[in-house]
Amino acid sequence: MTALIDEKLLTLKRLAPKTILVHEGSISDEMIFIIKGCIRAWYNAEGQDITLQFFFEGDSVTSLESFLKNIPSTINIETLEECEVGILKKSNFSGLIKTDSEFKELFYETAIDKLLIHHNRLLSLLKDKPFHRYQQLLTEKPGIFQRIPQHYIASYLGITPVSLGRIRNRK
Repeated sequence: MTALIDEKLLTLKRLAPKTILVHEGSISDEMIFIIKGCIRAWYNAEGQDITLQFFFEGDSVTSLESFLKNIPSTINIETLEECEVGILKKSNFSGLIKTDSEFKELFYETAIDKLLIHHNRLLSLLKDKPFHRYQQLLTEKPGIFQRIPQHYIASYLGITPVSLGRIRNRK
């Protein structure tokens, strides 16, 4: 998607690991395009971090409901690795949506893809056993354990780190 955006509209930044890009309760006014690195979206459930999704090179991330509707975010977004990102302000995004039909179409397709990812993840959390969710994650993101701490992966899978350790040790 960044190929469609005039570079003058993006602010390029290098970010350290553990940089919070969106705080739960704040209003998101930026869309982040990942050039290099890994970012995680999560929320706090009574003191426990619950990982919703991981984002990698080529992905875009924001608290979409907050970004589009100008309401407080229900999630946190933070870097897990040193990242290089391009940041698009909401005012520039709004201008592109109004004036660039190719950008609007690509945004629409990306939003639909993300909706389907969330739909499939919800179904998997409701119907699949943890071992199946683990295998599916390895199929979709084979190098994930080299980049992301195990406790975040366990949280994403809806299990404890101890349970993940047992699953990984199965032969």
